[in-house]
Amino acid sequence: MPDTVFILNGPNLNLLGTREPDVYGARTLKDIETDCRAAATRLGLSVDFRQSNHEGTLVDWIQEAGRTAKGLVINPGAYTHTSVALHDAIKGARIPTVEVHLSNIFAREAFRHHSYVSPVALGVICGLGPTGYVLALEALAGPAAS
Repeated sequence: MPDTVFILNGPNLNLLGTREPDVYGARTLKDIETDCRAAATRLGLSVDFRQSNHEGTLVDWIQEAGRTAKGLVINPGAYTHTSVALHDAIKGARIPTVEVHLSNIFAREAFRHHSYVSPVALGVICGLGPTGYVLALEALAGPAAS
């Protein structure tokens, strides 16, 4: 059975394709999931792809990933900039984690320049749109995540 990588998506990402397409693009979260599943197959991985608007649910899933997964890809959405709970959950999960953002958070409003997730992540990919998710999977499949 292939190693599993959890791909978790935070608040409002269920609205991709219709929410601010000038910032986030026209692709839907389902489109991104399809890309991730294809990449995972190519890389010999499986993915558990989920989205929630609720911080506590994301914390529960991060803890689950820590018990069962090879790694974690997370787009925390707005929780990036507010959630010590996600920081603590990722730190406690003790698995390689890649933080992903569709937009370049450093080219946006100043409040988006700080991430509570980045200090506990293996790496951060931002500004590359949906390709960032595939790059995160490639990173987790490679030696840097071992």
